[in-house]
Amino acid sequence: MVKNKGKGGKSRRRGKNDTENDKRELVFKEEGQEYAQVTKMLGNGRVEAQCFDGVKRLATIRGKLRKKVWINQGDIVLLSLREFQDEKADVIQRYNPDEARQLKSYGELPDTAKINEADTNFGGEEDDDVEFDFDIDDVSYLFLFKI
Repeated sequence: MVKNKGKGGKSRRRGKNDTENDKRELVFKEEGQEYAQVTKMLGNGRVEAQCFDGVKRLATIRGKLRKKVWINQGDIVLLSLREFQDEKADVIQRYNPDEARQLKSYGELPDTAKINEADTNFGGEEDDDVEFDFDIDDVSYLFLFKI
């Protein structure tokens, strides 16, 4: 059998992507860019994102981020807007929850933005109190006697 003499293998590959805890410089939006929150993962490197300017856009994850940075539903991302297609954009940066909180404290994100939550309601009213028009005793009576 041939002995492996290269610098590869499982153990070497596992240790390569250990850059998550590094502090990086916070990137602010420029002209032609917008902050957004991912509402739905569509597959094939595409996401549906609700921009904080009120427009829902179809965004593609750029190749540099595609297999290195995992984007999930509810993440805050920076989109590069397309001049020729307003309903489409490209994801160029993903913010971790700490960076998103910093953006919110600097006033870059609106106060209604939910950070680190998969439920993306964007400030809409939530109706937790559901009322029914029938009495539970009437329902159990119908099931008992099969009327």
